[in-house]
Amino acid sequence: MAKKKVDKKPKYDINPNAHIIGAGEVVNQRITDTLEVNYMPYAMSVIMSRAIPEIDGLKPAHRKLLYTMYKMGLLNGSRVKSANIVGRTMQLNPHGDAAIYDTMVRLSRGYEALLHPLVDSKGNFGKAYSRDMMWAASRYTEAKLESICSELFGDIDKDTVDFVDNYDSTMKEPTLLPVSFPSVLVNANTGIAVGMASSICSFNLEEICNTTIELIKDPDYDVSEIIKAPDFIGGGQIIYNRDEMMNVINNGRGSIKVRAKYNYDKSNNCIDIYEIPPTTTAEAIIDKIIEKFKAGSLKEISDVRDETDKNGLKITIDLKRGTDPDKLMLKLYKQTPMEDTFSCNFNVLIAGMPQVLGVKQLLTEWIAFRTGCVRRRTFFELQKCRSRLHLLEGLQKILLDIDKAIKIIRNTEEEKEVVTNLMIGFGIDEIQAEYVAEIKLRHLNREYILKHTKDIESLKDTIKDLEEILEKRQRVKKIIIAELQNVVKKFGKPRRSEIIYQAEIAEAEAEEPVSNEPVHLFLSREGYFKKITPLSLRMSGEQKVKENDEIIATYDTTNDVELLFFTNKQQVYKAKADDFEFTKASVLGEYVPSKLDMEPEETVAYMALLKEYNGHMMFFFENGKVAKVDMSAYATKTNRKKLIKAYSDKSPLVAALYITQDTELVLISSAGRHLLFNTAAISSKAAKDTQGVAVFTLKKGQRLMTVRPYTDGEFAKPYRYRTKNLPSTGALLSAEDSGEQMTLI
Repeated sequence: MAKKKVDKKPKYDINPNAHIIGAGEVVNQRITDTLEVNYMPYAMSVIMSRAIPEIDGLKPAHRKLLYTMYKMGLLNGSRVKSANIVGRTMQLNPHGDAAIYDTMVRLSRGYEALLHPLVDSKGNFGKAYSRDMMWAASRYTEAKLESICSELFGDIDKDTVDFVDNYDSTMKEPTLLPVSFPSVLVNANTGIAVGMASSICSFNLEEICNTTIELIKDPDYDVSEIIKAPDFIGGGQIIYNRDEMMNVINNGRGSIKVRAKYNYDKSNNCIDIYEIPPTTTAEAIIDKIIEKFKAGSLKEISDVRDETDKNGLKITIDLKRGTDPDKLMLKLYKQTPMEDTFSCNFNVLIAGMPQVLGVKQLLTEWIAFRTGCVRRRTFFELQKCRSRLHLLEGLQKILLDIDKAIKIIRNTEEEKEVVTNLMIGFGIDEIQAEYVAEIKLRHLNREYILKHTKDIESLKDTIKDLEEILEKRQRVKKIIIAELQNVVKKFGKPRRSEIIYQAEIAEAEAEEPVSNEPVHLFLSREGYFKKITPLSLRMSGEQKVKENDEIIATYDTTNDVELLFFTNKQQVYKAKADDFEFTKASVLGEYVPSKLDMEPEETVAYMALLKEYNGHMMFFFENGKVAKVDMSAYATKTNRKKLIKAYSDKSPLVAALYITQDTELVLISSAGRHLLFNTAAISSKAAKDTQGVAVFTLKKGQRLMTVRPYTDGEFAKPYRYRTKNLPSTGALLSAEDSGEQMTLI
């Protein structure tokens, strides 16, 4: 039986892109075209529609959320579940429920990120000052609009701002909110776009409104007369630097130093931190304190913990007996985020263009925006009054002969001719006739008509007043001023952040000078360190060490010396002799790897003592190379405790030596050859991890074994071991020089 031929061609085209023209094709395209066609539209979208706030102080995500809540009736109504709000907001914001809820959280009163929150929250909304305190899911929390939002939406239904279609053209949303106060400077706002960012600090509402009033009266007014510094929701102390503050106020750029506030609890001998800078969190501060404590720079502290509760932020620091809390706080300001910098960049979208503006320029732009809103509102009300007046004037004419109006309507055969006949009978236009025709029969009495026509004169006065507002800019200014004064009266609050001047700040006293008393330092091969006073050493017996351990370095020095511990992993750790406690010969001492938080299996290879970063570090490697590194390479402007790549890792380290001046050393290879070497023979390098210069020529399988200082008279004929050229093979010991050799480690 013949086999049936099988068609291997698939029945269906499984290529998902088969219907897309050009899919899968490789096309050559200039990178500039790719940037223009693909990247630039994305960048502009992020700048215009996501990250940079506009003159109303809101980003699009904020505006969409607040407008949705307004349309839900949450300005005056009761709270509803946050999940409900998030779901409704997705009609305007298609970026997902998580992003919308995140936006709501940051606008809420519970989160405490804004001076004047816009969302009245109920439930766990987290805290801005806590890194680890997460907010509850949207199904557990409730929210509504805060009362201050009435100043955002008060005129939105009076054609004060433009409306556009939402993303699927099923709804309308405002392009801006007609805020009646400069909210762009009242609430903090930060955002990162593509190629630019915005960071606007918050200012006190009363100060901003009063400054705006003065600017309306006099455009040349100096805003710094009222606005001295920002005002942060978390309080704290703002360190006033006039030059930097003027840069922020005038140019919209600069940095502001903010430090934490504290109380000293004498009964419990502890410090309570209750206000911190806006740029940090309680956890970050605690982590830094612990880090500094482990490094030995905060010996005055016995414990630190977070005692934040429903009453607010509280970081408690327990002190050791005899500690001065004020002096300790000066150290904490210097070494932890308790004193931090808020960087300002007042980048705002003005008419669709990102601009960095100072406080005065921003307020001027807001005045222009609000002036436009007031004029549009006035024109809207004027048109409404004119329409109402027009209808009432038609109704007034009916007053002359109600019976005639009834007769015209009754004698009209077709309904569609009623309006036309009324127009002819009373000399009114179609709009007026339509209004009269729609009046209920019960209202066709003199009382009803007189009651409505009595408003004609007041409407005429109102129209005249509205027309005058549109004609005279001074009237518009008075309206804006009155609105600002009302906002101050209703929502003004005292400053939260205290302004302190440099003269008021206790100068951070230089750390108490370390005593320069004489001490004896000991380092064992296993990494145990001892600091012993001369008196204690004289009264002590033999140095105690672990089994199979031994003392490899002994120094007679002073307590103010700095210590550099070079390790087997090409790293160096910095410490001071004063960082180590005094001990006795009868104890093992402090274990350096634990004391300095070294890495697992990292051990001390060499300890250098110095008071200034002068001289050189000499590194000797098994391959016969020697590196001479300028000591300044290990100096740092910041007090870093650890430096990586302290020396080369290309060959195992045999010995390290700190020298303040060139000296002669004896190098010994595994073949027993000796080389008398002067450190001046090689030049120093600035790079710490330089591989060095070949000094000892070694045969295959040989290596450098020992390095020790040369003592005059040690060799009968020193010239046998010296060489004019490097590298050198060295020389075997002569008969007269052979004998037991001392070894330096």
